[in-house]
Amino acid sequence: MNSIGLPFIVLATAFALLVFALCLMGVRRFNLRRALGTVDASICTAGKSWQMGVCRYQDNDLEWFRLVSLSVRPKHTFRRSSLELLGRRKPTESELLKVQPDAVIVELRYEGRQVLLAMRFDAYTGLSSWLEAGPVIGVGTWR
Repeated sequence: MNSIGLPFIVLATAFALLVFALCLMGVRRFNLRRALGTVDASICTAGKSWQMGVCRYQDNDLEWFRLVSLSVRPKHTFRRSSLELLGRRKPTESELLKVQPDAVIVELRYEGRQVLLAMRFDAYTGLSSWLEAGPVIGVGTWR
């Protein structure tokens, strides 16, 4: 093999793997968004930086997936019975650059920790309805 052949094969293989990984991320994103009960939402937990992702409502859980990932498992899972909706607000000046346009910041408490979600207002109304539609606290319920 000549001196140009081996580096070309290495670069072509690396490029093909990169394209394959991007295609897998696209298929993952398509499948996430195709399912019912999914919304685009950025998350900020424990004062860390904002991360873009997708929220998915399940029967008893709110799952959050990273936008740029190959994992099929959620990064964060919040039990519906432990989530408390504190309210919503407009993004601060520093948050405007970190969240999607026309987003509201949803303030939640989960097991004593503050969780912030940035989502569109219509997604916020869906989240608040989902939380309010849970079973009433009482005998035989999980809440």
